[in-house]
Amino acid sequence: MTTTAVRPGADARELLAERAGLAEAAAAVLREESRLRSGVVSLVDAYRDERVRAELGGIEVGRLRETTERNLRLQALEDAGVQTVRDVLDAGPARLEALPGVGPHTARAAAAAAQRLAQTFRAGVPVRIEPRSDGPLGLGLASLLYRLDRVSGPLAAHRDELADFASTVLAQVREAVPARSRLGLLLRLPRTRERARQALEALARWEPWLAATDLPATVRELTALLAEPGPLTVWEHLEQHTARYYALLDELVPGLGGAAAQGTLPAELVERITALPLDESLLRVRLRGYQVFGAKFALNQGRALIGDEMGLGKTVQAIAVMAHLAATGEDRALVVCPASVVVNWCREVSLHSELPVHRVHGPGREEALAAWHREGGVAVTTFATLPTIPLPDAPTPSSPTAQLPPTAELSPTADVSPTAGFLQPTPTLLVVDEAHYAKNPRALRTQQVAAWAERTPRALFLTGTALLNRVEELLSLARLLQPGLVDSLPAHLRLLDPDTFRRHIAPVYLRRNLDDVLVELPPRVVTDEWETMTPTAQRHYRDAVASGNLMAMRRADLTVPDPADSAKLERLLEIVEEARDGGQRVVVFSYFLDVVARVAEQVERLPGVRAYGPITGSVPAAERQEIVDAFTAGPAGSVLVSQIGAGGVGLNVQAASVVVICEPQLVPAVEDQAIGRVHRMGQRRPVQVHRLLTEDSVDERIEELLAGKRQVFDAYAGESSLAQEALGAVDVTEAELATRVVAAEQARLGYGPVWDELTGAEPREGR
Repeated sequence: MTTTAVRPGADARELLAERAGLAEAAAAVLREESRLRSGVVSLVDAYRDERVRAELGGIEVGRLRETTERNLRLQALEDAGVQTVRDVLDAGPARLEALPGVGPHTARAAAAAAQRLAQTFRAGVPVRIEPRSDGPLGLGLASLLYRLDRVSGPLAAHRDELADFASTVLAQVREAVPARSRLGLLLRLPRTRERARQALEALARWEPWLAATDLPATVRELTALLAEPGPLTVWEHLEQHTARYYALLDELVPGLGGAAAQGTLPAELVERITALPLDESLLRVRLRGYQVFGAKFALNQGRALIGDEMGLGKTVQAIAVMAHLAATGEDRALVVCPASVVVNWCREVSLHSELPVHRVHGPGREEALAAWHREGGVAVTTFATLPTIPLPDAPTPSSPTAQLPPTAELSPTADVSPTAGFLQPTPTLLVVDEAHYAKNPRALRTQQVAAWAERTPRALFLTGTALLNRVEELLSLARLLQPGLVDSLPAHLRLLDPDTFRRHIAPVYLRRNLDDVLVELPPRVVTDEWETMTPTAQRHYRDAVASGNLMAMRRADLTVPDPADSAKLERLLEIVEEARDGGQRVVVFSYFLDVVARVAEQVERLPGVRAYGPITGSVPAAERQEIVDAFTAGPAGSVLVSQIGAGGVGLNVQAASVVVICEPQLVPAVEDQAIGRVHRMGQRRPVQVHRLLTEDSVDERIEELLAGKRQVFDAYAGESSLAQEALGAVDVTEAELATRVVAAEQARLGYGPVWDELTGAEPREGR
């Protein structure tokens, strides 16, 4: 039908059938998508309601005194048969008031207290998709999410045109129905005949628009995407795209992550951040709710530190900030990171956004830098390369924007760099990944980062380990971002209580923990594997102690001349074989190059096990990613072997579910970061972490001395609050720790300066 001159009768019937069929199909797509969304919400709500009712059914009604007035006449409720908080919730205030001896005040107060408890429990109910389960969050929920995930992207681009076409055409079809029959049309009133003819002509006029937009093909494609999948298809898709499923679930069920998404920020700041719109038009990824909040936090504050625990997607949050700024015309960002993660950053920006990315590192970096200056986008460079990039002049103040607080409202300017010799645009945003690399104010690397931060309107620092050795490190990073805020803190940190500290640091520091926001994340089980050294290994270890060499002491068991004499290696191979038999992949971390070489060699000898790596500091960053990709695609039972400094940063290894750490690290956060490469968003299996330790050795001394360090981090950086009693008490540098550990071990073995001091003996050499 290409003409507007459609005659009543057969031609009209054909046109009406064609248009009505397409409009109904378009409307059906929209209805089905809406049904899928409401179906997900209903399933989750029903599951949470069931869990809450079960929980409240086990709480005696008398416990309500703990959450409300203690003089309530709850005994009257119990006498009337109301035994549990669930009974109170089910009855409601009206029915409670009708019970003998229960007045209106008690009825209303008890019902309100029960409701508060229900809301509290409801917010804490974890929602985990279990497609192989027959439960409410099983295959039914996974199938709904599968269909929504497939259709939501393509539908988003056509939603308005489908809705407009369907509603308009169906109304026109109703008006044109009398034209289906020429005789019937003649028998109608003149006004009805005229409306029918006009509607018929209007239906015909859709033809050029339909041809230009190819709407019929779009409707067919969307209809196919909504088809019911088979169980195996759903399971395999969920296995590959777990993070997308939970991001969609976050979007459909607001508040699923609870208040944990907001860290410990004060309510007034949360309100401001939440109200800020985030432009996601240049993103190719669906953000989790807490990630949206993190991006808004960075935009609202202008200069901020996101200290989320490893595995929560700090990179994606930074990309969301860049994409928002680019969508609003501020299209240049500079990312500074360790060399080991340059490749990963370039891949993530390209994968998750429409932003052009330029690798300003290694061969071709000058050309990449010039392209960034010319075209905009995201430049990714390293701490070592940063000094070779000419610093822009300091930006000049401009009119306020909605995103920056008044004290930081600066817009990008174009400055002529005498070094570069051409117009050099100032980046809108500086992103510093693994920002703890810039924690030492005296280091040249820190000074270079500080110079760029001063000259960039916005700065976003990312690190899951804001505190490595001492609490002042977090404040050092914060000072690079908002020096005025840090300078406003009292001179003596001990004077601050945790609440006061949180209030002070909130404008610059946001941290969320895995367990708080990723309720679906499988558990992480850490096992300390204490082994007893063989006599040969003990002799090898004593030689290392006598030499006073801490590093030799730490790896003595695993570097004993004959591998058969290593208790740690024996246990490691047992763990690998168990994982192989269970269809799991393993990642092995060690600080030492000779240890990872021996582990790779010994693992490769096991039947049915393939070793990948080792990843060491000498392996180029691009090759490290290739090794991880090969490991991910490899068979179950594969083992990735890596130095903890090379593979414990920037690489994502969710394909593994078993982690082995060959020796305790001198900085607890290093272990956490390495484990976070595996136990992170997208992980589908519980993660088993095995820490190999030997009795009566340096491992025990390190564990004792570093226990306090971990407490400081958890209290101060982990929860954004200050642990007063721990400040300075366990602040030991690695050099100090080495001295103390060696001295303690020599004393335990009956020699050394500490032993001589304790016994009053004359200093002596060796053993």
